[in-house]
Amino acid sequence: MKQCFTLLERVRPSLLLASTLISGLAVGLGGCVVGPSPKDIPSLPKQTGYSQKAITQSEAGRDRTGDSLLGRQQFVSGADVAGKWWEAFQNPRLNQMVELALTNNQTLKAMQAGLRAAWEQRRVEGASLYPSISAQFIPTRNKTSKALSPVPNNNEWLYNLHTAQLNIGYVPDLWGGSRLAIRNAKAQADIQRFQLEATTLTMIANIVNTAITEAGLREQIRAKEDLIAQQTAMVRINQNQVGLGDQSRQSQLIMRDSLAQLQADLPPLRTQLAQTRDQLATLVGLSPNADLPIFELRDFSLPQQLPVTLPAQLLSQRPDIAAAQAQIRSAGAQLGIAIVNRLPNVQLSALPGEAVDSMSKMFKPGMGNWMLAATVTQPIFQGGSLLHAQREAKANYEQAKHYYQAAIMSAVSDVADSLHAVELDGSTLLADQGGLDAATQALHIAEAQHRLGDNSQIDVAQARMAVAQDQISVAQDKVTRLSDTVGLFQALGGGWWNRNDLGVSPEAAKRLSTTLVPW
Repeated sequence: MKQCFTLLERVRPSLLLASTLISGLAVGLGGCVVGPSPKDIPSLPKQTGYSQKAITQSEAGRDRTGDSLLGRQQFVSGADVAGKWWEAFQNPRLNQMVELALTNNQTLKAMQAGLRAAWEQRRVEGASLYPSISAQFIPTRNKTSKALSPVPNNNEWLYNLHTAQLNIGYVPDLWGGSRLAIRNAKAQADIQRFQLEATTLTMIANIVNTAITEAGLREQIRAKEDLIAQQTAMVRINQNQVGLGDQSRQSQLIMRDSLAQLQADLPPLRTQLAQTRDQLATLVGLSPNADLPIFELRDFSLPQQLPVTLPAQLLSQRPDIAAAQAQIRSAGAQLGIAIVNRLPNVQLSALPGEAVDSMSKMFKPGMGNWMLAATVTQPIFQGGSLLHAQREAKANYEQAKHYYQAAIMSAVSDVADSLHAVELDGSTLLADQGGLDAATQALHIAEAQHRLGDNSQIDVAQARMAVAQDQISVAQDKVTRLSDTVGLFQALGGGWWNRNDLGVSPEAAKRLSTTLVPW
């Protein structure tokens, strides 16, 4: 180590000359970067909106003690989306599942590792802005033929030679090629980051929707079991009536057919429930036999106030739009690199060192040697490959812009669809709830009449079946309303900017994503 420092001291004048030349070129040409500007991003089309009329609240809704799913929802224009938006459903079990998935989902962990690798690649590209320095030491044992050449070393045919050399190379970034490579690496890292955010958002939305689906299936299964029980009772009563001659054999067969259809509907619902549970376990990174919490519709609360991001804000909040922006920057940087490849290139090198016949003479006066060189390269004829590569890069750049504009329209459409769905879901639910209320009252009347002997047990069973059938419709409507609310949070970007999905601390993320440059 001491010898290395001594060598550096000996070659310091050479290094000073090389560094002066390098610094002069860097300062004089450092601001030259060819290709499109990274700020050249298409703007939001004028008069872009979600609806021709302002949507301020859901079309229908009413307060109902103990059932917030029937309430009216208000839209708050310009409000921010919470990072933990799923907590608005006020379900502790749901919160537990989402938090578990954020720390345990293997797909997220893989993408977080890929993002860290992309950040490191950006720093790899940043190294091209610095000179490269390497050292080598070459000890040799040599024999000279006295018949062909004079003896160079005190009349000795056998001699040693020890060569210590520094190799210093630098490629001035004349046209910004290195900075363009860094810009491209940064854009690629940004793409991976926003893909990670989009995947995280999709996973969270899937977990919430899966829990809601499970709750709805449980409600439907119970109602279907009640239908089967009432139909079974009716078949039994009808069978007794057939035995007494009060009913025909045909009526009994028709009732059995209805019972069989109801019984056939139950296994698919149970299968769907089991598969939903399996899906939930997979999303949180557990095996299907894991002990998961049970979800019921009554445990969910409908968010009464929903944020609505303005279209201009949507450009920075939707992960897919942000990824499309990064893709434009990447394509622009690649276009610039294709242009740089057709321009002259300069490479500077310096080779200071020493060569001695014994280690004791190392770093003694008179033993040093050095070389300074510059190489200028200009592509002349490459069969047209560089020109066509530039044209290809330009076409890719235009393609990225069009994809970006398509992503904007798709995002705005997603928000509009979700707003319309949330706005009108309440009407369907209230209509079916009104039917359920009427069927429930009819059941109470039928039961009262049966106690007085004014109707038969079949009338009561039919009234109970009507209630169970309406319960299925209401359960489906509640699932739809909750899921459409989830869809609105997802369409607005899911508040990823208000939480940390990167797998590292914000300070570490900032450090990893920063490229150090010498100016």
